[in-house]
Amino acid sequence: MKNITLAIFALLGVQSIFAQDLNWKELFNGQNFDGWTQLNGEAEYKIDGDEIVGISKLNTPNSFMTTDKLYSDFILEFEVKVDPSLNSGVQFRSNSFDEYRDGRVHGYQCEIDPSSRAYSGGVYDEGRRGWLYPLARNEEGRKAFNVGGWNKYRIEAIGPSIRIWVNGVQTTNLLDDMTSEGFIGLQVHGIGREEQAGNEIRWKNIRIATENLEENRWPVATYAPELNYIANHLSEHEKRTGWRMLWDGKSTDGWRGAKLESFPARGWEIEDGELVVLEGNGGESTNGGDIVTEDLFGNFELKFEFKITEGANSGVKYFVDAELNKGSGSAIGLEFQVLDDKEHPDAKKGVNGNRTVGSLYDLIPASNLSVPSRGKPFRGVDNWNQGRIVVKGNHVEHWLNGFKVVEYERKTPTFRALVDYSKYEKWPNFGELDEGHILLQDHGNRVAYRSIKVREF
Repeated sequence: MKNITLAIFALLGVQSIFAQDLNWKELFNGQNFDGWTQLNGEAEYKIDGDEIVGISKLNTPNSFMTTDKLYSDFILEFEVKVDPSLNSGVQFRSNSFDEYRDGRVHGYQCEIDPSSRAYSGGVYDEGRRGWLYPLARNEEGRKAFNVGGWNKYRIEAIGPSIRIWVNGVQTTNLLDDMTSEGFIGLQVHGIGREEQAGNEIRWKNIRIATENLEENRWPVATYAPELNYIANHLSEHEKRTGWRMLWDGKSTDGWRGAKLESFPARGWEIEDGELVVLEGNGGESTNGGDIVTEDLFGNFELKFEFKITEGANSGVKYFVDAELNKGSGSAIGLEFQVLDDKEHPDAKKGVNGNRTVGSLYDLIPASNLSVPSRGKPFRGVDNWNQGRIVVKGNHVEHWLNGFKVVEYERKTPTFRALVDYSKYEKWPNFGELDEGHILLQDHGNRVAYRSIKVREF
Protein backbone atom coordinates (compact mmCIF):
# COMPACT_ATOMS: atom_id res chain seq x y z
CA MET A 1 0.00 0.00 0.00
CA LYS A 2 2.94 2.32 0.69
CA ASN A 3 4.16 1.98 -2.90
CA ILE A 4 0.68 2.79 -4.24
CA THR A 5 0.49 5.90 -2.04
CA LEU A 6 3.88 7.09 -3.30
CA ALA A 7 2.75 6.46 -6.86
CA ILE A 8 -0.35 8.60 -6.31
CA PHE A 9 1.75 11.48 -4.97
CA ALA A 10 4.13 11.09 -7.89
CA LEU A 11 1.27 11.26 -10.36
CA LEU A 12 -0.24 14.28 -8.68
CA GLY A 13 3.20 15.88 -8.81
CA VAL A 14 3.41 15.20 -12.54
CA GLN A 15 0.00 16.80 -12.98
CA SER A 16 1.01 19.96 -11.13
CA ILE A 17 4.25 20.28 -13.10
CA PHE A 18 2.52 20.08 -16.46
CA ALA A 19 -0.77 21.80 -15.62
CA GLN A 20 0.40 25.11 -17.14
CA ASP A 21 0.96 23.37 -20.50
CA LEU A 22 -2.63 22.18 -20.77
CA ASN A 23 -5.16 24.69 -22.00
CA TRP A 24 -8.03 23.45 -19.85
CA LYS A 25 -11.57 24.32 -20.90
CA GLU A 26 -14.52 24.04 -18.55
CA LEU A 27 -17.35 21.93 -20.00
CA PHE A 28 -19.95 23.30 -17.55
CA ASN A 29 -20.42 27.06 -17.16
CA GLY A 30 -21.90 26.76 -13.66
CA GLN A 31 -25.13 28.54 -14.65
CA ASN A 32 -27.12 26.55 -17.22
CA PHE A 33 -26.99 23.66 -19.67
CA ASP A 34 -25.92 25.69 -22.69
CA GLY A 35 -23.86 23.39 -24.90
CA TRP A 36 -25.49 20.26 -23.49
CA THR A 37 -28.44 18.12 -24.66
CA GLN A 38 -30.25 15.35 -22.79
CA LEU A 39 -30.68 12.08 -24.71
CA ASN A 40 -32.65 8.85 -24.29
CA GLY A 41 -34.10 8.61 -20.74
CA GLU A 42 -36.08 11.13 -18.70
CA ALA A 43 -34.13 11.27 -15.46
CA GLU A 44 -33.90 14.79 -14.06
CA TYR A 45 -30.74 16.90 -14.32
CA LYS A 46 -30.42 20.09 -12.32
CA ILE A 47 -27.78 22.60 -11.29
CA ASP A 48 -26.79 23.01 -7.65
CA GLY A 49 -24.11 25.70 -7.31
CA ASP A 50 -21.09 24.51 -9.28
CA GLU A 51 -22.41 20.94 -9.53
CA ILE A 52 -24.50 19.06 -12.10
CA VAL A 53 -26.91 16.75 -10.30
CA GLY A 54 -28.53 13.71 -11.90
CA ILE A 55 -31.59 12.31 -10.14
CA SER A 56 -32.65 8.71 -10.75
CA LYS A 57 -36.15 8.05 -12.03
CA LEU A 58 -38.13 4.83 -12.04
CA ASN A 59 -39.18 3.19 -15.33
CA THR A 60 -37.12 5.24 -17.72
CA PRO A 61 -34.10 4.00 -19.70
CA ASN A 62 -30.55 5.22 -19.22
CA SER A 63 -30.40 9.01 -19.42
CA PHE A 64 -27.47 11.04 -20.75
CA MET A 65 -26.66 14.74 -20.49
CA THR A 66 -24.32 15.11 -23.47
CA THR A 67 -22.08 17.81 -24.89
CA ASP A 68 -23.16 19.26 -28.23
CA LYS A 69 -19.52 19.36 -29.24
CA LEU A 70 -17.69 16.21 -30.33
CA TYR A 71 -14.20 15.39 -29.13
CA SER A 72 -11.55 13.03 -30.51
CA ASP A 73 -8.21 13.19 -28.67
CA PHE A 74 -8.34 14.74 -25.20
CA ILE A 75 -7.58 14.59 -21.51
CA LEU A 76 -10.73 14.87 -19.43
CA GLU A 77 -10.93 15.40 -15.69
CA PHE A 78 -13.96 15.53 -13.42
CA GLU A 79 -15.08 14.83 -9.88
CA VAL A 80 -18.08 12.69 -9.02
CA LYS A 81 -20.04 11.54 -5.99
CA VAL A 82 -22.76 8.91 -6.34
CA ASP A 83 -25.35 7.41 -4.05
CA PRO A 84 -24.07 3.91 -3.18
CA SER A 85 -27.32 2.34 -4.43
CA LEU A 86 -26.75 3.58 -8.00
CA ASN A 87 -24.55 2.76 -10.95
CA SER A 88 -23.43 5.51 -13.30
CA GLY A 89 -20.81 6.48 -15.83
CA VAL A 90 -19.35 9.17 -18.06
CA GLN A 91 -19.59 8.60 -21.81
CA PHE A 92 -16.78 9.67 -24.12
CA ARG A 93 -16.26 9.28 -27.85
CA SER A 94 -19.96 8.36 -27.85
CA ASN A 95 -22.68 9.02 -30.39
CA SER A 96 -26.42 8.91 -31.02
CA PHE A 97 -27.63 8.28 -34.58
CA ASP A 98 -31.23 7.83 -35.71
CA GLU A 99 -30.20 4.84 -37.81
CA TYR A 100 -28.54 3.08 -34.87
CA ARG A 101 -31.15 1.56 -32.56
CA ASP A 102 -33.43 4.63 -32.87
CA GLY A 103 -30.87 7.01 -31.45
CA ARG A 104 -29.56 4.82 -28.63
CA VAL A 105 -26.47 6.39 -27.06
CA HIS A 106 -23.52 4.12 -27.71
CA GLY A 107 -19.79 4.25 -27.16
CA TYR A 108 -17.16 4.20 -24.47
CA GLN A 109 -18.32 4.63 -20.89
CA CYS A 110 -16.03 5.26 -17.94
CA GLU A 111 -17.67 3.29 -15.16
CA ILE A 112 -18.83 4.70 -11.81
CA ASP A 113 -19.51 1.58 -9.77
CA PRO A 114 -19.94 1.80 -5.97
CA SER A 115 -21.09 -1.84 -5.75
CA SER A 116 -19.00 -4.66 -4.28
CA ARG A 117 -17.91 -5.52 -7.82
CA ALA A 118 -15.82 -2.32 -7.66
CA TYR A 119 -15.22 -1.75 -11.38
CA SER A 120 -15.11 2.04 -11.14
CA GLY A 121 -12.79 3.45 -13.77
CA GLY A 122 -13.23 0.48 -16.08
CA VAL A 123 -14.54 0.87 -19.63
CA TYR A 124 -17.95 -0.40 -20.72
CA ASP A 125 -19.02 -0.11 -24.36
CA GLU A 126 -22.53 1.26 -23.89
CA GLY A 127 -25.09 0.00 -26.39
CA ARG A 128 -22.55 -2.13 -28.27
CA ARG A 129 -20.03 -4.71 -27.03
CA GLY A 130 -20.40 -4.49 -23.25
CA TRP A 131 -17.32 -4.66 -21.03
CA LEU A 132 -14.03 -3.81 -22.72
CA TYR A 133 -11.96 -3.26 -19.59
CA PRO A 134 -13.45 -4.88 -16.50
CA LEU A 135 -11.18 -4.69 -13.50
CA ALA A 136 -11.00 -8.46 -12.99
CA ARG A 137 -7.21 -8.34 -13.47
CA ASN A 138 -6.56 -4.98 -11.78
CA GLU A 139 -6.97 -5.41 -8.03
CA GLU A 140 -5.23 -2.13 -7.21
CA GLY A 141 -7.66 -0.30 -9.47
CA ARG A 142 -10.63 -1.88 -7.69
CA LYS A 143 -9.51 -0.29 -4.42
CA ALA A 144 -9.32 3.27 -5.78
CA PHE A 145 -12.96 4.41 -5.58
CA ASN A 146 -14.20 6.16 -2.45
CA VAL A 147 -17.76 4.92 -1.92
CA GLY A 148 -19.99 7.70 -0.65
CA GLY A 149 -17.40 10.45 -1.16
CA TRP A 150 -15.99 12.58 -3.94
CA ASN A 151 -13.76 10.90 -6.52
CA LYS A 152 -11.44 12.50 -9.05
CA TYR A 153 -11.25 10.89 -12.49
CA ARG A 154 -8.80 11.42 -15.32
CA ILE A 155 -9.41 10.02 -18.83
CA GLU A 156 -6.66 10.14 -21.44
CA ALA A 157 -8.03 9.29 -24.91
CA ILE A 158 -5.21 9.73 -27.43
CA GLY A 159 -5.43 7.80 -30.69
CA PRO A 160 -6.45 4.22 -29.89
CA SER A 161 -5.02 4.48 -26.36
CA ILE A 162 -7.54 4.90 -23.53
CA ARG A 163 -6.16 5.23 -20.01
CA ILE A 164 -8.12 6.11 -16.87
CA TRP A 165 -7.19 6.98 -13.29
CA VAL A 166 -9.45 7.21 -10.24
CA ASN A 167 -8.02 9.21 -7.34
CA GLY A 168 -4.56 8.86 -8.88
CA VAL A 169 -4.73 5.07 -9.27
CA GLN A 170 -4.74 3.70 -12.81
CA THR A 171 -7.84 1.65 -13.50
CA THR A 172 -7.83 1.22 -17.30
CA ASN A 173 -5.09 0.62 -19.87
CA LEU A 174 -6.89 -0.08 -23.15
CA LEU A 175 -6.17 -0.06 -26.88
CA ASP A 176 -9.25 0.10 -29.12
CA ASP A 177 -9.86 1.72 -32.50
CA MET A 178 -13.61 1.30 -33.04
CA THR A 179 -14.56 4.97 -32.48
CA SER A 180 -12.30 8.00 -32.70
CA GLU A 181 -14.74 10.86 -31.99
CA GLY A 182 -17.91 11.58 -30.07
CA PHE A 183 -19.55 13.53 -27.27
CA ILE A 184 -19.00 13.52 -23.52
CA GLY A 185 -22.07 12.40 -21.57
CA LEU A 186 -23.11 12.17 -17.92
CA GLN A 187 -25.18 9.05 -17.31
CA VAL A 188 -28.04 8.48 -14.90
CA HIS A 189 -28.54 4.73 -15.09
CA GLY A 190 -32.04 3.31 -15.42
CA ILE A 191 -33.35 1.79 -12.19
CA GLY A 192 -35.87 -0.91 -11.38
CA ARG A 193 -36.46 -0.56 -7.64
CA GLU A 194 -38.57 2.10 -5.93
CA GLU A 195 -36.04 2.66 -3.16
CA GLN A 196 -33.51 3.82 -5.77
CA ALA A 197 -35.79 6.56 -7.12
CA GLY A 198 -34.73 10.12 -6.30
CA ASN A 199 -31.14 9.23 -5.47
CA GLU A 200 -28.39 11.44 -6.86
CA ILE A 201 -25.16 11.52 -8.83
CA ARG A 202 -23.16 14.75 -8.63
CA TRP A 203 -20.44 15.97 -10.98
CA LYS A 204 -18.21 19.02 -10.67
CA ASN A 205 -14.96 20.51 -11.99
CA ILE A 206 -15.50 18.99 -15.44
CA ARG A 207 -12.69 20.17 -17.69
CA ILE A 208 -11.08 19.04 -20.94
CA ALA A 209 -7.82 19.66 -22.79
CA THR A 210 -7.24 18.93 -26.47
CA GLU A 211 -3.71 20.29 -27.02
CA ASN A 212 -0.22 19.27 -25.83
CA LEU A 213 -1.55 15.87 -24.84
CA GLU A 214 1.43 13.58 -25.41
CA GLU A 215 3.79 15.51 -23.15
CA ASN A 216 1.17 15.58 -20.40
CA ARG A 217 0.35 11.87 -20.29
CA TRP A 218 0.71 10.15 -16.95
CA PRO A 219 3.02 7.12 -16.72
CA VAL A 220 1.43 3.67 -17.01
CA ALA A 221 1.22 1.63 -13.80
CA THR A 222 2.64 -1.88 -13.81
CA TYR A 223 -0.46 -3.23 -12.03
CA ALA A 224 -2.82 -2.16 -14.85
CA PRO A 225 -2.59 -4.82 -17.60
CA GLU A 226 -2.90 -3.60 -21.17
CA LEU A 227 -5.87 -4.98 -23.13
CA ASN A 228 -5.44 -4.65 -26.90
CA TYR A 229 -8.56 -4.83 -29.10
CA ILE A 230 -6.91 -3.70 -32.34
CA ALA A 231 -7.27 -6.59 -34.79
CA ASN A 232 -4.13 -8.63 -35.56
CA HIS A 233 -1.95 -6.03 -33.87
CA LEU A 234 0.95 -6.28 -31.44
CA SER A 235 1.42 -3.19 -29.28
CA GLU A 236 4.86 -2.00 -28.27
CA HIS A 237 4.14 -3.22 -24.74
CA GLU A 238 3.21 -6.66 -26.03
CA LYS A 239 6.39 -6.86 -28.06
CA ARG A 240 8.48 -5.89 -25.05
CA THR A 241 6.81 -8.51 -22.86
CA GLY A 242 7.33 -11.45 -25.21
CA TRP A 243 4.11 -11.65 -27.21
CA ARG A 244 4.13 -12.77 -30.86
CA MET A 245 1.42 -13.32 -33.43
CA LEU A 246 0.57 -17.00 -33.65
CA TRP A 247 -1.30 -16.26 -36.88
CA ASP A 248 0.02 -13.39 -39.00
CA GLY A 249 -3.39 -12.30 -40.31
CA LYS A 250 -2.66 -13.05 -43.97
CA SER A 251 -1.06 -16.45 -44.59
CA THR A 252 -1.03 -20.06 -43.40
CA ASP A 253 2.54 -19.80 -42.09
CA GLY A 254 3.04 -21.75 -38.87
CA TRP A 255 -0.10 -23.88 -39.29
CA ARG A 256 -0.93 -27.23 -40.89
CA GLY A 257 -3.74 -29.73 -40.92
CA ALA A 258 -3.91 -31.76 -37.71
CA LYS A 259 -3.71 -34.96 -39.78
CA LEU A 260 -1.79 -33.52 -42.72
CA GLU A 261 1.73 -32.40 -43.52
CA SER A 262 0.45 -29.13 -45.02
CA PHE A 263 -2.44 -26.69 -44.62
CA PRO A 264 -5.85 -28.09 -45.76
CA ALA A 265 -6.63 -27.43 -49.42
CA ARG A 266 -10.28 -26.74 -48.63
CA GLY A 267 -12.57 -25.93 -45.72
CA TRP A 268 -10.64 -22.85 -44.54
CA GLU A 269 -10.16 -19.37 -45.97
CA ILE A 270 -8.34 -16.18 -45.13
CA GLU A 271 -10.45 -13.08 -45.70
CA ASP A 272 -10.03 -9.48 -44.48
CA GLY A 273 -7.69 -10.47 -41.66
CA GLU A 274 -9.87 -13.36 -40.52
CA LEU A 275 -9.06 -17.06 -40.45
CA VAL A 276 -12.40 -18.68 -41.24
CA VAL A 277 -13.70 -22.22 -40.82
CA LEU A 278 -16.12 -22.62 -43.72
CA GLU A 279 -19.61 -24.04 -43.45
CA GLY A 280 -19.78 -27.79 -44.00
CA ASN A 281 -22.19 -30.48 -42.95
CA GLY A 282 -21.86 -29.82 -39.23
CA GLY A 283 -19.65 -32.87 -38.74
CA GLU A 284 -16.54 -33.03 -36.60
CA SER A 285 -13.45 -32.48 -38.76
CA THR A 286 -15.26 -33.62 -41.94
CA ASN A 287 -14.74 -30.58 -44.16
CA GLY A 288 -11.21 -29.14 -44.20
CA GLY A 289 -10.32 -30.73 -40.87
CA ASP A 290 -8.72 -29.21 -37.79
CA ILE A 291 -5.57 -27.11 -38.06
CA VAL A 292 -2.70 -27.07 -35.57
CA THR A 293 0.37 -24.98 -34.89
CA GLU A 294 3.66 -26.35 -36.13
CA ASP A 295 5.18 -25.37 -32.77
CA LEU A 296 4.56 -27.08 -29.45
CA PHE A 297 3.67 -25.16 -26.27
CA GLY A 298 3.97 -25.95 -22.56
CA ASN A 299 3.79 -22.88 -20.30
CA PHE A 300 2.05 -20.12 -22.23
CA GLU A 301 -0.59 -17.43 -22.43
CA LEU A 302 -2.80 -17.48 -25.52
CA LYS A 303 -5.16 -14.71 -26.63
CA PHE A 304 -7.59 -14.97 -29.53
CA GLU A 305 -10.83 -13.52 -30.86
CA PHE A 306 -13.65 -15.58 -32.32
CA LYS A 307 -16.93 -14.78 -34.05
CA ILE A 308 -19.52 -17.51 -34.46
CA THR A 309 -22.56 -17.74 -36.69
CA GLU A 310 -25.95 -18.89 -35.42
CA GLY A 311 -25.89 -22.49 -34.24
CA ALA A 312 -22.14 -22.80 -34.75
CA ASN A 313 -19.68 -25.12 -32.99
CA SER A 314 -15.87 -24.96 -32.89
CA GLY A 315 -13.13 -24.91 -30.27
CA VAL A 316 -9.58 -23.96 -29.40
CA LYS A 317 -7.60 -26.94 -28.15
CA TYR A 318 -4.24 -27.05 -26.39
CA PHE A 319 -1.83 -29.78 -25.31
CA VAL A 320 -2.90 -31.54 -28.50
CA ASP A 321 -1.20 -34.77 -29.54
CA ALA A 322 -1.77 -34.85 -33.29
CA GLU A 323 -0.69 -38.51 -33.40
CA LEU A 324 -3.34 -39.78 -30.98
CA ASN A 325 -6.36 -39.92 -33.26
CA LYS A 326 -5.62 -40.62 -36.90
CA GLY A 327 -9.13 -41.86 -37.55
CA SER A 328 -12.36 -39.89 -37.93
CA GLY A 329 -13.20 -36.98 -35.68
CA SER A 330 -11.17 -34.21 -34.11
CA ALA A 331 -7.62 -34.39 -32.82
CA ILE A 332 -7.33 -34.97 -29.07
CA GLY A 333 -6.55 -32.24 -26.53
CA LEU A 334 -7.98 -29.97 -23.86
CA GLU A 335 -10.57 -27.63 -25.36
CA PHE A 336 -11.81 -24.09 -24.80
CA GLN A 337 -15.32 -24.54 -26.17
CA VAL A 338 -16.53 -22.14 -28.87
CA LEU A 339 -20.29 -22.59 -29.27
CA ASP A 340 -23.67 -20.95 -29.74
CA ASP A 341 -25.18 -22.07 -26.44
CA LYS A 342 -28.71 -21.08 -27.47
CA GLU A 343 -28.93 -22.91 -30.78
CA HIS A 344 -26.42 -25.75 -30.86
CA PRO A 345 -27.70 -28.98 -29.27
CA ASP A 346 -24.30 -29.84 -27.76
CA ALA A 347 -24.82 -27.11 -25.15
CA LYS A 348 -27.46 -29.30 -23.48
CA LYS A 349 -25.29 -32.42 -23.47
CA GLY A 350 -22.47 -33.30 -21.10
CA VAL A 351 -22.82 -32.49 -17.38
CA ASN A 352 -23.99 -29.19 -15.83
CA GLY A 353 -23.24 -27.16 -18.94
CA ASN A 354 -19.66 -28.36 -19.44
CA ARG A 355 -20.05 -28.14 -23.21
CA THR A 356 -21.05 -24.47 -23.33
CA VAL A 357 -18.94 -21.57 -24.60
CA GLY A 358 -15.76 -20.95 -22.61
CA SER A 359 -15.97 -24.31 -20.82
CA LEU A 360 -13.19 -26.89 -20.55
CA TYR A 361 -15.09 -29.08 -22.96
CA ASP A 362 -16.88 -32.06 -21.36
CA LEU A 363 -15.01 -31.52 -18.08
CA ILE A 364 -15.64 -28.15 -16.36
CA PRO A 365 -18.52 -25.73 -17.13
CA ALA A 366 -17.74 -22.06 -17.67
CA SER A 367 -19.22 -19.56 -15.23
CA ASN A 368 -18.38 -16.01 -14.17
CA LEU A 369 -15.67 -16.58 -11.57
CA SER A 370 -14.64 -12.91 -11.53
CA VAL A 371 -18.12 -11.71 -10.53
CA PRO A 372 -20.00 -14.83 -9.37
CA SER A 373 -23.30 -12.97 -9.02
CA ARG A 374 -23.31 -12.12 -12.74
CA GLY A 375 -23.86 -14.29 -15.79
CA LYS A 376 -21.30 -15.55 -18.26
CA PRO A 377 -20.01 -12.63 -20.35
CA PHE A 378 -20.69 -13.85 -23.91
CA ARG A 379 -21.36 -11.13 -26.52
CA GLY A 380 -23.49 -13.32 -28.74
CA VAL A 381 -23.30 -14.59 -32.29
CA ASP A 382 -21.95 -12.40 -35.10
CA ASN A 383 -19.93 -10.40 -32.57
CA TRP A 384 -16.25 -10.69 -31.74
CA ASN A 385 -15.51 -12.36 -28.41
CA GLN A 386 -12.13 -12.47 -26.70
CA GLY A 387 -10.74 -15.75 -25.39
CA ARG A 388 -7.67 -16.18 -23.19
CA ILE A 389 -5.98 -19.36 -21.97
CA VAL A 390 -3.24 -19.21 -19.34
CA VAL A 391 -1.10 -22.26 -18.53
CA LYS A 392 1.55 -22.12 -15.81
CA GLY A 393 2.73 -25.60 -14.95
CA ASN A 394 -0.41 -27.57 -14.21
CA HIS A 395 -2.49 -24.49 -13.37
CA VAL A 396 -4.87 -23.50 -16.19
CA GLU A 397 -7.34 -20.64 -16.58
CA HIS A 398 -9.95 -19.83 -19.26
CA TRP A 399 -11.00 -16.18 -19.67
CA LEU A 400 -13.90 -14.88 -21.76
CA ASN A 401 -14.22 -11.19 -22.61
CA GLY A 402 -12.05 -10.16 -19.68
CA PHE A 403 -13.69 -12.40 -17.05
CA LYS A 404 -12.29 -15.62 -15.63
CA VAL A 405 -14.66 -18.50 -16.41
CA VAL A 406 -12.66 -21.70 -15.70
CA GLU A 407 -9.78 -22.53 -13.35
CA TYR A 408 -8.27 -25.96 -12.68
CA GLU A 409 -5.14 -28.01 -11.99
CA ARG A 410 -4.03 -30.69 -14.41
CA LYS A 411 -2.52 -34.02 -13.27
CA THR A 412 -4.43 -34.04 -9.97
CA PRO A 413 -6.84 -36.68 -8.60
CA THR A 414 -9.74 -34.26 -9.15
CA PHE A 415 -8.77 -33.67 -12.77
CA ARG A 416 -8.33 -37.38 -13.44
CA ALA A 417 -11.72 -38.14 -11.89
CA LEU A 418 -13.34 -35.64 -14.28
CA VAL A 419 -11.61 -37.31 -17.22
CA ASP A 420 -12.79 -40.74 -16.08
CA TYR A 421 -16.41 -39.57 -16.35
CA SER A 422 -15.99 -37.82 -19.71
CA LYS A 423 -15.80 -38.78 -23.37
CA TYR A 424 -12.00 -38.73 -22.98
CA GLU A 425 -11.78 -41.62 -20.51
CA LYS A 426 -10.56 -43.96 -23.27
CA TRP A 427 -7.45 -41.86 -23.96
CA PRO A 428 -4.61 -42.73 -21.51
CA ASN A 429 -3.15 -39.76 -19.61
CA PHE A 430 -5.52 -37.36 -21.36
CA GLY A 431 -4.56 -33.68 -20.87
CA GLU A 432 -1.28 -34.48 -19.13
CA LEU A 433 1.27 -33.76 -21.85
CA ASP A 434 4.09 -31.41 -20.91
CA GLU A 435 3.72 -29.66 -24.26
CA GLY A 436 1.50 -29.95 -27.31
CA HIS A 437 0.04 -28.22 -30.34
CA ILE A 438 -2.60 -25.49 -30.26
CA LEU A 439 -5.57 -26.35 -32.49
CA LEU A 440 -8.50 -24.59 -34.16
CA GLN A 441 -11.38 -26.97 -34.70
CA ASP A 442 -13.40 -27.61 -37.84
CA HIS A 443 -16.85 -28.71 -36.69
CA GLY A 444 -18.61 -28.02 -39.97
CA ASN A 445 -19.88 -24.52 -39.05
CA ARG A 446 -18.70 -21.08 -40.12
CA VAL A 447 -16.55 -19.54 -37.38
CA ALA A 448 -13.96 -16.77 -37.75
CA TYR A 449 -10.77 -16.26 -35.73
CA ARG A 450 -8.33 -13.36 -35.55
CA SER A 451 -5.82 -11.64 -33.23
CA ILE A 452 -4.30 -15.00 -32.27
CA LYS A 453 -1.21 -14.25 -30.21
CA VAL A 454 0.92 -16.09 -27.69
CA ARG A 455 3.75 -15.66 -25.22
CA GLU A 456 5.66 -18.41 -23.46
CA PHE A 457 6.85 -18.48 -19.86
